[in-house]
Amino acid sequence: MATATAPQALDFEEYVRTRQDALLRSARRLVADPVDAQDLLQTALARTYGHWDGIADKSLADAYLRRVMLNTRTQWWRSRRLTEVPTEMPPDVVSVDDVTEQHADRSLLLDILGVLAPKQRSVVVLRHWEQLSTEETASALGMSPGTVKSTLHRALARLREELDSRARQERGDGNDNGDGGAGEGNRRCR
Repeated sequence: MATATAPQALDFEEYVRTRQDALLRSARRLVADPVDAQDLLQTALARTYGHWDGIADKSLADAYLRRVMLNTRTQWWRSRRLTEVPTEMPPDVVSVDDVTEQHADRSLLLDILGVLAPKQRSVVVLRHWEQLSTEETASALGMSPGTVKSTLHRALARLREELDSRARQERGDGNDNGDGGAGEGNRRCR
């Protein structure tokens, strides 16, 4: 069998060597990006090599390879298309290009989570970071779903208060806790 493979490989290599420019032009007509065209041709050549013996009339090899390129391009298009969701208005894209800003946001979030009681922090982390459902969170923490909902509501309200308070402190506005002294009393009740 090794002797059959060697002539097949040599025959295929000769075909690619003589036809590669024309085939690449065909690929470039199918996809706009030149790099994608090279990828398309390479993928089509790899797929064609496995069926090279099945092409009885090698004068039809170009047609066969172009069909493989078309099918491959269609397959790529379908797989990419599934990730796009058409909408009437494009979504607001919030892009944070600065890694230090992302790190600062993460640090702030971890810091303000420290103001929550352990039970509240657990509920927030499971519901929002781990993206568990209310029922899954309740099961994980040994609570009822109603308790999860009310705990989450109070925790998010407390986080908003803390963020507002810190924003006022940065601006130098009035009270440092923004709740007229009630914050410590509320924290002890939980």
